[in-house]
Amino acid sequence: MNETATLSKRADALEDKMSRELDYIVVKSRLYSMAEGDMGPAVNANAIMAKNSNARVLMGDDPRLPPMPEKPTLMDFFKFRFGPAAHLLQSARHAVKAGLPENMVLACLLHDISTIGFIRGDHGYWGAQLVEPYVDEEVTWAIRAHQVLRFYPDPSVGYEYPQSYIKAFGADYRPDPYVDEDYKRMRDHKWYMSGRMITVHDIYSFDPEAKVELEEFTDVIGRNFRQPEQGLGFDNSPVAHMWRAMIRPAKYL
Repeated sequence: MNETATLSKRADALEDKMSRELDYIVVKSRLYSMAEGDMGPAVNANAIMAKNSNARVLMGDDPRLPPMPEKPTLMDFFKFRFGPAAHLLQSARHAVKAGLPENMVLACLLHDISTIGFIRGDHGYWGAQLVEPYVDEEVTWAIRAHQVLRFYPDPSVGYEYPQSYIKAFGADYRPDPYVDEDYKRMRDHKWYMSGRMITVHDIYSFDPEAKVELEEFTDVIGRNFRQPEQGLGFDNSPVAHMWRAMIRPAKYL
């Protein structure tokens, strides 16, 4: 049995143990199951509840996760929901040192938030959608574009195809056709260089010894991110449900 399978079984066993102890049932999302190669039926919550009168599906906060404030801010998501953010923090500091304007520093700080908080596939598109109501249109465009532009060198700014991608994807990897098509459109866009600056200041192999604190960007966020008064996830924006999904990722319905 390979290590990944062993870890997965351990995680499932722990989840099952916690579900019994806490009398709530955690049902993984279909997307999660498919990512595990599992095409089987979902957990039969009704059958479990029939055997345990105290059992309920999880509809509120998940006690396994840090509690979120009533009106969560972007900073709160960095602290309590996003995975380790060293890569984003170092990229943003790199942009500061290069003298980029604040909106592009923010773009560098947010460019991979989908990867560390929501979903990996097409993370540039998802990340742009997450922040679209709260940032300048240029920032949204740049975050979406960086996913595409990172696959294409630009000698004019000294950007080369990352060696880490060759190692991760293989030397023969080629982007999907939709990525090629988007690149052609993005290459001639008025904000092309904004998206390109994210790729330039992206830290593809971040320094584990470097210490960058989120608080370094408090003012940048305050001036360039339109924090909703009701809190992210509760402002009735077109993407509020996505932020709520990160607050309560195991919510049954």
